[in-house]
Amino acid sequence: MAEATQSNAELLEWPKKDKRRFLHVVYRVGDLDRTIKFYTECFGMKLLRKRDVPEEKFANAFLGYGPEQSHFVVELTYNYGVTSYDIGTGFGHFAIATPDVHKLVEDIRAKGGTITREPSPVTGGTSVIAFVKDPDGYVFELIQRPSTPEPLCHVMLRVGDLERSIKFYEKALGFRVLKRADRPQQKYTIVMLGYADEQETTALELTYNYGVTEYTKGNAYAQVAIGTDDVYKSAEVVNIVTQEIGGKITRQPGPIPGLNTKITSFLDPDGWKTVLVDNQDFLKELE
Repeated sequence: MAEATQSNAELLEWPKKDKRRFLHVVYRVGDLDRTIKFYTECFGMKLLRKRDVPEEKFANAFLGYGPEQSHFVVELTYNYGVTSYDIGTGFGHFAIATPDVHKLVEDIRAKGGTITREPSPVTGGTSVIAFVKDPDGYVFELIQRPSTPEPLCHVMLRVGDLERSIKFYEKALGFRVLKRADRPQQKYTIVMLGYADEQETTALELTYNYGVTEYTKGNAYAQVAIGTDDVYKSAEVVNIVTQEIGGKITRQPGPIPGLNTKITSFLDPDGWKTVLVDNQDFLKELE
């Protein structure tokens, strides 16, 4: 028993030693070309690649601000014939950092985009932010930052127990807490989690609204993908953590049939999904 505990303790150190980074966020849209047009024209993203899989009746498009080898990107999924989805109450928003929020908002407005919050300083702070909606109803927060090495800077999800979520992500994924902000007047707390400073790279933002323990997931948002040097070892860690804190592995580690990219996937205690992807396989896939 002592040996097992020791090997578990060693195993739990693995996520901190591993080479991890956010690869992409996957979600479903009702019209691929409409979203591509909106993201390229309004957000200034580039279309990086597209694939159509007629035998499975779906198509994907990858968009972002730089090559997938080094940048976080969005992976849009279009399922043939499905024109709309339920976003649910749990998904929050994506965020884009830009040197000039006012200018970006005016550009988006001029192209017919929906502005849901005009540019103004964030509650209790000085950062200028705005909110806009894409054609499917996904919300994007626009954040003013002088330099933006990774413009696609976070994904926000709502959780029912913040301490449980922090513990889960620290242990299962090796995230560290980058920032925490409590807003008692607005009755919510947010925490930023990730692998490096939030100004430099992508972070996962978790929001806890006082007293709200459950949200609907809808069928629109899918998952975040994160790179790892060893999906098997990473899955072992997740397995230990889910037994202790909650959540579950939804796909055992191994290659995707026909693609040979090794992955594993799991749900956190709130039911949010993460996929871990083998770093080398991912790079081969991009070739």
